[in-house]
Amino acid sequence: MDLSYTPEEEEFGARLREWLGKALPTLPAKPSPDDWPGRRAYDLGWQRMLYDAGYGHVHWDASPTTRLIFLEETEKAGAPYVGANFVGLLHAGPTIAAEGTPEQRERWLPPVLRGDEVWCQGFSEPGAGSDLAALRTRAWRDGDDYVVSGSKIWTSHAEVADWCELLVRTDPAAPKHRGISWLAMPMSAAGITVRPLRTLAGSAEFAEVFLDEVRVPVGNRVGDENDGWRVTMVTLSFERGTAFVGEVVACRRVLGELAAEARRNGCWDDAVLRRRLGRLNAEFRALWRLTQWNVSEAEASGGVPGAGGSVFKLRYSHARQELYDVAADVLGVNSLDLERPWVLDRLSSLSYTIAAGTSQIQQNIVAERILGLPKGR
Repeated sequence: MDLSYTPEEEEFGARLREWLGKALPTLPAKPSPDDWPGRRAYDLGWQRMLYDAGYGHVHWDASPTTRLIFLEETEKAGAPYVGANFVGLLHAGPTIAAEGTPEQRERWLPPVLRGDEVWCQGFSEPGAGSDLAALRTRAWRDGDDYVVSGSKIWTSHAEVADWCELLVRTDPAAPKHRGISWLAMPMSAAGITVRPLRTLAGSAEFAEVFLDEVRVPVGNRVGDENDGWRVTMVTLSFERGTAFVGEVVACRRVLGELAAEARRNGCWDDAVLRRRLGRLNAEFRALWRLTQWNVSEAEASGGVPGAGGSVFKLRYSHARQELYDVAADVLGVNSLDLERPWVLDRLSSLSYTIAAGTSQIQQNIVAERILGLPKGR
């Protein structure tokens, strides 16, 4: 498989680098991490700049390789992360582009691309744990609406979202994977209560969401009724397959910074530390190649990443945790100082073996879908 870029792709990257060099110095100062309305406005403003420059489409109306180049170049340039736009651009948007009707694509995709609307993800539930299909939030038909009651947890960016990609149980009598539907729920609907959750790192980008007979139009269902699990697998394939691409580039940059800091403070004399840094360098280079392979596979199969995304997610989660464990060793006693570089990143890295499907779930997917091993009983 050829993992090199074509001349056209190289030209796209060069053009993007030139534009980033001009655009980034014009950005306003970043708002405080606790100022979520400010962060929303900042993130939407950046997305609007991308849209006006002709780059707003890349997350779904472009080839997987073009998306890869875009994420690589923006991360290298230090451009803002998608931030509050994360779910809309990297999860819900690509899912609607792949599974939605023409009317749904026309309604929901342009506002995300223009930086007009923010989405959140309503998948996880307090009683379901890692078994996402065990969700209990109910939705029953009442004329042209679904009436939804239940609760969600770890709902990303719910406090500033306009829409929620919501998983609900529409047939409680069906086997648990077959009675689920995927809905687009307006966060302005009556009956929604949002309660922010503060993480170990002190941020509050997650929330609990309580739903008390919330009415969602049937026309907001993406895919057929009770076919939501299949649609969800499309969402998760994007989440595991391409959503972390920019972070791999960031980790490779951090690795170089750690090596430089180790040389400055004398930790470089530790042969064990040097071997760990060297092995992590090989690990992230391999992860980048795996990303290119996954993107090439998606290119050949219609744009949706395959099960190889679970291999990537599994390895990346653990490599990221080890990277910031090494950072703690390099920092020494300063690894407890929240104002120092990499300390908050280390705290957030602890969640990566849980977020977007636990490592145990990824191992099951690799065993069953790639290796062809039988399912456990």
